[in-house]
Amino acid sequence: MKVYAAVDLGASSGRVMAGRVSPDSLELSEAHRFPNRPVRTPEGLRWDILALYGGVLDGLRAAGQVDSVGIDSWAVDYGLLDADGALLGNPVHYRDARTEGVAEKVWATVPAEELYGATGLQYAPFNTLYQLTAAREKRQLSYAERLLLIPDLVSYWLTGEQGTELTNASTTQLVDPRTRTWSYDIAERLGIDLGLFAPLRQPGDPAGLLRPEVLEETGLTGPVPVTAVGSHDTASAVAAVPATGEPFAYICTGTWSLAGLELTAPVLTEESRAANFTNELGLDGTVRYLRNIMGLWLLQECQRTWGEQDLGRLLREAGAVPALRSVVDAGDKTFLAPGRMPERIAEACRASGQPVPETRAEVTRCILDSLALAHRRAVEDAQRLADHPVEVVYLVGGGTRNALLCQLTADACGLPVVAGATEAAALGNVLVQARADGLVGDLAAMRRLLTRTQPLTRYTPRGDAARWREAEARLATR
Repeated sequence: MKVYAAVDLGASSGRVMAGRVSPDSLELSEAHRFPNRPVRTPEGLRWDILALYGGVLDGLRAAGQVDSVGIDSWAVDYGLLDADGALLGNPVHYRDARTEGVAEKVWATVPAEELYGATGLQYAPFNTLYQLTAAREKRQLSYAERLLLIPDLVSYWLTGEQGTELTNASTTQLVDPRTRTWSYDIAERLGIDLGLFAPLRQPGDPAGLLRPEVLEETGLTGPVPVTAVGSHDTASAVAAVPATGEPFAYICTGTWSLAGLELTAPVLTEESRAANFTNELGLDGTVRYLRNIMGLWLLQECQRTWGEQDLGRLLREAGAVPALRSVVDAGDKTFLAPGRMPERIAEACRASGQPVPETRAEVTRCILDSLALAHRRAVEDAQRLADHPVEVVYLVGGGTRNALLCQLTADACGLPVVAGATEAAALGNVLVQARADGLVGDLAAMRRLLTRTQPLTRYTPRGDAARWREAEARLATR
């Protein structure tokens, strides 16, 4: 048995998990968890990257001696380094307002349909491409010699070596999903210097050794290698879907819901672009064909506004509220920014002529019904657009703890939902390290190990699908 440290940085918290792996066993335990609190400065919304890195070091110290380290995080954001390798300011948060109106400037040079055909990425205002276009107006970018995506930045601080892991690079809107390398034509036309990026790495590639200073601070005995994993947390989470061979859809739940299919080739049609599906890269030549949905961010923000910590009580009370009384579009960009979430949900219901949720339980039920409805639309649309029917939906990530959301998703999709792999990103992270170490085989073998070792719960669809169609029609006529 070997021990692997999975550094898993989410948009609301970070964690270092210790994975103990043998050919027949997989155990995951939490070494250290720490908050990820963005900071609003006079310049805008920023990530507190130094606090996150401190949490990583604390986590490695708590994990004890490990055989390897892997790092995954959220996508699209980056740090800029100067010629000496020093960080030029805290990374900008993807929810910062600097990209407002930038997409239209980009589309004036490369029309949206052409951009999709070249990169396969859905429109999201915070894609790295738009962030870099916005950054051209700031002097900081002119001082930069290197751009590192967040997990690559942490890896660089740990090892002193620079690289750009492919699954996360595919979220920049600067990668061609067919060739699985940079889209040089798009970058050149938009004036983006791809020389800022370090060389591409594949999941499983070596990413250096922990520096002596890191070993001293964490108490680890070297050499300790760092292994490139699916450094986009969704890539690691999809790798940890405990599928058993049947055609499946997946929903990775957390701050975001990422709902879609695992394919062998991208879907680059105009219909796919209009439906706002993205083609991101996964392990072993796969494509993560999915739609981004606002996710449990909606509920997290409401809890923050209310000062409500007792999620279990909220969910129990929400379960007693009549179903589908009011729903909102969980993919609407109006919910992207933080603040006033209960009021904004009430305003959306009022504007669409639906009953306005007034109590915390009613707002919570509105959110969960709306998320389940968004899951239904994404799963149905993905099957149609990719001509890829499925038999089951696998739900992984933090939402697996929310039994009401899991059951509502099964009801809405009209398909069985198998919920498990709660720490899916960390599990995928660990398994890629174990595979690089020769302990685990291919992606199918990784998933077989998951099904044997992880607790799974199956939810069977209930109720009348017509109620969900009617709720969907309410949103369509807004």
